[in-house]
Amino acid sequence: MSSRQPRWTQTWLGGVRSAGIDLGHPGERLGLPAEGSGSVSGFGRRIAALLIDWLICTWAITQGLLGIDPTRQGWVPVTILAVEYLLLVGTMGMTFGMRLLGIRVAALGGGQPGFVAVLVRTLLLCLAVPALIWDRDQRGLHDRAANTVVVRL
Repeated sequence: MSSRQPRWTQTWLGGVRSAGIDLGHPGERLGLPAEGSGSVSGFGRRIAALLIDWLICTWAITQGLLGIDPTRQGWVPVTILAVEYLLLVGTMGMTFGMRLLGIRVAALGGGQPGFVAVLVRTLLLCLAVPALIWDRDQRGLHDRAANTVVVRL
């Protein structure tokens, strides 16, 4: 018996790309460019933007800017993050963190997503798990449910 593993095992362990299947660049199926403005944003920028937005929300709470007791626990920080996302993504297509990192939320048909799409996306983002499950176009379940994609500016 050969010390080499069967081909199907290598494919299964290494994923479809190891089998020589070209899936194209993220966003190609959506008609988006491979690089530059309008291309799909990477995971790192999206996480960093969320972290910046989270820090802004917690900073606003601890400084007493929102009139909320800083010792209060529970859903208050997540609720403030959700309100920020609803207001900013719903009106400008991006949050403060997204703007700093040069990304925005776009509807699949182009332009800004509608209010219902932003609401669905925000609620699923606050649950965290849907945002951590990605497809090959680097869209989380929250983006798929809202028919949105995060692209570079």
